[in-house]
Amino acid sequence: MQIAEALRLPLSQDLSGFVSLLRRLGVPHRVSEEAGEQVVRVPQEFAEQVRELYARCPDGEGPGVEPVRRGGVLRQLRGHPLSALMILVTLVVAAITALGENLDAVSWLSFTGFRIEGEYAYFASLSATLEAGQWWRLFTPMFIHFGWLHLAMNALWYWELGRRIETRQGPLALLGLTLLFGLASNLAQHLYGGAGIFGGLSGVLYGLLGHCWLFQKLAPNPAYRLPPGVVVLMLAWLLICLTGVIELVSFGSVAIANAAHVSGLVAGCATGIIGGLLSRARRG
Repeated sequence: MQIAEALRLPLSQDLSGFVSLLRRLGVPHRVSEEAGEQVVRVPQEFAEQVRELYARCPDGEGPGVEPVRRGGVLRQLRGHPLSALMILVTLVVAAITALGENLDAVSWLSFTGFRIEGEYAYFASLSATLEAGQWWRLFTPMFIHFGWLHLAMNALWYWELGRRIETRQGPLALLGLTLLFGLASNLAQHLYGGAGIFGGLSGVLYGLLGHCWLFQKLAPNPAYRLPPGVVVLMLAWLLICLTGVIELVSFGSVAIANAAHVSGLVAGCATGIIGGLLSRARRG
């Protein structure tokens, strides 16, 4: 395959939106820095079309932009390795913990360790947990799920939101945001609800939602354009959960980690604002 130089642009030019568009259109490409400039190389047969596309849509948006072409499952997994890995780890933990039924396994992943004696559970304090070097507990509750519906919904939403960030900002950014939102939501839930068993990716998901939502508001780009009604639906569900009606109608059998959801959303909105402002400044 013969490779040709399609574009040569200043380093100050933000190519993230256009590169995202090339990915969505399935155009093989490579971006490198040479002599103080950004160079975009593509297969020879695509070079002229890429130049025309950049002339029309330098930021990856505009009239004539084709919709996302969905590849096969394997192609999607290869294109979003971190999103796929997160879901795989979540599924493995679900199997090991028997969806929360295996309390011995859950105790190794919960925010603080606990032991069961008869009908009572005794939890270690957070300070004792950290002094023991069990720092992984700050993050691992996000992998614990209770029931198939809980697991399926969170896994699907992580795939939908996580791969957008992985496409737009890269896998390291997605990893950093996931850990940040996981830490914020787990810590908030522990501080608000006290010692207890809680888990799930929901707090992280609200963080990813807030990040994509406000990033898109400040620096519009195709990757973060959410389907109509998604933000309204997620915020409406959050408000319903905050009213306590879910616990009421389930007679207490379903517990909602509201503090985790709210703190995740707040953290995500903060990173979305910061990221969007930085991206807009680079474009400017």
